Amino acid sequence: MRATRVAVLLAAAFLSPAVWADKYPTNGECDGFPKIDVVTPKGFCVGLIADDFKFPRGLLPLPSGDLLVVDMRSWDPNKGSLWRMQRNGKQWNKTQLFSKLDRPNGLALGPDGMVYLGVVGGVMRFDPKAAQPALQAVIGGDSGIEPLQGTGRHPLVSLLFDAEGQLLVNVGSASDNCDKANGPSCAEAEGEQARGVVRRYRFDKPGGKVTGWSIYARGLRNSMALALHSSGSIWQGENSRDAINKKINLPDNNDNDLPHDEINRLIPGGSYGWPYCYDMNVNAPEFPKYDCRKQQAPVVLLPGHAAPLGMTFYTAKQFPAPWQGRLLVGFHGYRDNGHRLVAYDVAADGTPQGKPIPLIDGWGPKDTQPMGAPVDVRVGADGAVYISEDRNGTVLRLVYRGG
Repeated sequence: MRATRVAVLLAAAFLSPAVWADKYPTNGECDGFPKIDVVTPKGFCVGLIADDFKFPRGLLPLPSGDLLVVDMRSWDPNKGSLWRMQRNGKQWNKTQLFSKLDRPNGLALGPDGMVYLGVVGGVMRFDPKAAQPALQAVIGGDSGIEPLQGTGRHPLVSLLFDAEGQLLVNVGSASDNCDKANGPSCAEAEGEQARGVVRRYRFDKPGGKVTGWSIYARGLRNSMALALHSSGSIWQGENSRDAINKKINLPDNNDNDLPHDEINRLIPGGSYGWPYCYDMNVNAPEFPKYDCRKQQAPVVLLPGHAAPLGMTFYTAKQFPAPWQGRLLVGFHGYRDNGHRLVAYDVAADGTPQGKPIPLIDGWGPKDTQPMGAPVDVRVGADGAVYISEDRNGTVLRLVYRGG
């Protein structure tokens, strides 16, 4: 990806509550923004801050208070864009930074202060403080580093910087559950070019060049949700396989609750089971003789097909003390177990504990309200939690208002 300078475009500069009301039913205000009709714990509310994106995915709140929003727009190549939102009282300025991006998804702020953007096949970066930001290839393109595999079922790229400032990158599986497996092993899950892995890219210095990479963890079907705890531990939300009811007998042939999605703690060299095992190291029907005892078991079993696409630790102070430090997980799924935001209490090392507590619930379709579809979940400089919804084209803001 050749370093590209894209003129900054102003579009739909001031978005007011009057614009939103006819697209997403609202009732009252939430910290100055239209309040959507969902169930939250006492004192919390969810405000609608934008609803004119096509397919918003990654979010990145900047220290300045600005919010970067990835709009993938569609699954067609080179249609995506990146936007900067700036709050102006009860309105937001919306500025397009880049266009013609290839299915952009993840965003991360690097230790060098640069913004890193995942696109199909690679990673780019830019300086968010520049008057005219320019994209520079980091992985793929003209970076000199081989591109990521961008084919198959899970080509989107999510990103996370670890505690040492090195870059973790999701390389999702090409298939659902190694659909073309013929024998005791799955070719796409093995070897240096394996899919269904998280890679770790090493830099010579912050903001420098990639000097090499390795597979940090494997056996992970699609790692859209990645989070770093203050202790340095790394956490992954696993989107497990589909259609297991075609392989095993289930009551009423219903796979709504099986297999479970997962929260995993990633360790260097860890292997987490896909496609050979599911749930607590149960053999997949396609691989009955595989030794699942050698795989890392999930720390948490999430509801089946919850589809965790975004999660973060709440590190701010805007929420009351009992909520601070918790792990927030968005369930994107369209089945009954999806469309909600939950919070887990955590141990000192970030390990989720106990049952999840709903933060946003009652988010199913009702009257003219759409079903919730949370993608990314991020904590802003103001302490609010920002949530993107690709199915509805919205960006939401969860705050505590007291009471």
